[in-house]
Amino acid sequence: MLNFPPVNDALWVQSLQTGEETRIGLSAAGIREQRLEDYVISGLIDFDEVSYDDHADQLQALASRVVVHLRGYLRDDEQVECVLQVHQRTIAWSVYSQMQQHFWEDASGGFEAKVTAGFTPIKEAAVTGTGEVRNFRQAPERRSEMRSHLYGGFRRCLQTVLKFDSNPERVLAVILDRDSQKWFRPAAGQFQISYRLGAGVSDYQPDFVAELEDRIVMLEPKRADLMTDLEVLAKRDAAVVWCDEASRYAAHTGGKPWVYALISHDAILENQTLEYLLRRYAVWQGK
Repeated sequence: MLNFPPVNDALWVQSLQTGEETRIGLSAAGIREQRLEDYVISGLIDFDEVSYDDHADQLQALASRVVVHLRGYLRDDEQVECVLQVHQRTIAWSVYSQMQQHFWEDASGGFEAKVTAGFTPIKEAAVTGTGEVRNFRQAPERRSEMRSHLYGGFRRCLQTVLKFDSNPERVLAVILDRDSQKWFRPAAGQFQISYRLGAGVSDYQPDFVAELEDRIVMLEPKRADLMTDLEVLAKRDAAVVWCDEASRYAAHTGGKPWVYALISHDAILENQTLEYLLRRYAVWQGK
């Protein structure tokens, strides 16, 4: 988030010909908004891709975060308003740039995917467990207790504490922490990917997402005997459609293509590289 110094509530203009100085109040220099948040929103809706009618709640929430941030270090709301007036375009561009890095998606009903601009912050996983937080590089003494432990000690993970359902998931985390630029485990609701199985439609969250130098990857580790399970394949197909559409969107906005990989537990070993796993198990290589 950008930090702006306090701004005087008046601008001083000096004539080059006469040297005469004129005081212009900020309220006279621009439109006074009724609420502080409206300065941010009015800046955002200047972008063609941002629709207030479609994303009013999202825009209100983002604007509120900006105002809360400014109130955190400026003296009072008068200083906050001055900063919002003077730096409105810069603030709007900063928020818009963050929005462009995220997507809202839907792959239900025959996997017809839709990707539009949106803002989804990385969610901290809601985890509970027993005992102290363990180093994720060390396997538990009893594999049956894997799900009850908390793990930390990550260098490149966007979350601080995680749980794993199996030892192969923990090992994959070790590989990602070594071979990716950054990674995380999506919490519930992070990606709105829907898949159809029979008559029902359900939501799907991939187990891991990691950013590499030239692409972003979704990874789903599965037991070897579940690699052809109908539900696993339905999730895979929905994720492939999402990665296809997300890659097309990224191509127009200067982002990285997306890759989806369904990986057998048997192949996840610490001496394997992430590149090897992607070459062998990537279902969709974003274009």
